[in-house]
Amino acid sequence: MLIRKWHRLLICKSAALATCLAVAGCGNPQNEPPPTSSPSQAPSAGAPAPVPVRVVVVTMFERGADEGDEPGEFQFWKERRDLDQRFAFPHSHHDLHYNAESQILGMVTGVGTAKSAAATMALGLDPRFDLRQAYWLVAGIAGIDPEDASVGSAVWSAYLVDGDLGYEIDAREIPEDWDFGFFARRTSFPFDPNRPEPQGELFLINAGLRDWAYGLTKDLELPDSPQLAEHRSLYAEHPNARKPPFVTRGGHIAAMTFWHGTLMNDWANAYVRYWSDGETDFVTSAMEDTGTYQAITYLHESGRVDRDRFMVLRTGSNHTMPPPGITAAENLLRENEGYSGMRASLEALYLVGGTVIDELLSDWPRYSVEVPGAEAQSANR
Repeated sequence: MLIRKWHRLLICKSAALATCLAVAGCGNPQNEPPPTSSPSQAPSAGAPAPVPVRVVVVTMFERGADEGDEPGEFQFWKERRDLDQRFAFPHSHHDLHYNAESQILGMVTGVGTAKSAAATMALGLDPRFDLRQAYWLVAGIAGIDPEDASVGSAVWSAYLVDGDLGYEIDAREIPEDWDFGFFARRTSFPFDPNRPEPQGELFLINAGLRDWAYGLTKDLELPDSPQLAEHRSLYAEHPNARKPPFVTRGGHIAAMTFWHGTLMNDWANAYVRYWSDGETDFVTSAMEDTGTYQAITYLHESGRVDRDRFMVLRTGSNHTMPPPGITAAENLLRENEGYSGMRASLEALYLVGGTVIDELLSDWPRYSVEVPGAEAQSANR
């Protein structure tokens, strides 16, 4: 009996200590104010209504602090959009930040499809937020194909192809008539014309909304610099890679492996063409977007979000293959020292994505009930 009493006492003291730490904001390396609420404090009967959200800005990583140092994907959004209200988000990678006036909510999912799917699902099921009319903007950097665009360019995507879900045989063991060792599940060889219906390999998001966003931003002048111009000059055999940064459209491939090189580039292009029925090849490569959108599709079915309000914007921080005269291994290792277009790609994300957000917010009574893009899909093709 005495042992049970001590056990109950320890549990009560532990719970009280945890509550005190949460209120005091302990463990917060940035000394930010305590979060507005945590999921355990979510509204119940008689409590205030859920927080309304108009736009969710989905970023994947931050390099250090959320403000005041070398930026990652999240920092410009937090600083420039005054996302000053923090919501604890312990069941995910990073706390959430919100602006009550604009009703923009910023999140950092963590890198990779597993983290992005888990973070998106956690937010979508969080009863503190009303996301039913929210637009979702994935705003992240990416590898970019020099055959299609230059570093610093911005790409709106509707075709999201998963580069992990498949069969693979080591290239040293593949049959002589195969070009690649990675191929689709439930097929007999790479690019088997008897292709099954996708089960996670392909997601086609709202192309009309994509084209509407592209139409708003296609003439923007994107950030450029002498460093980028010098980098462009290396790609003598790729005319699009030599252009100043621009806004375009194209397919996206998401894979947890950070691949690089001419042969992998060829595979990614062929694989995206295969799943998109030749509608597009890959222009950008990153690690999260199929996971993020998979969660969105499940949340849509439960009535928590509207999947037709989901957008993917990626900007090229680096190329996915080396310039002439440099091996794939050499170029990949150089990128460990920093991407040639990191700062420009982050600025382009904010400029291009912010233009779309500003338009949505400027006429919210309309866009809250009417998703734009029904006519843009045909007009911009």
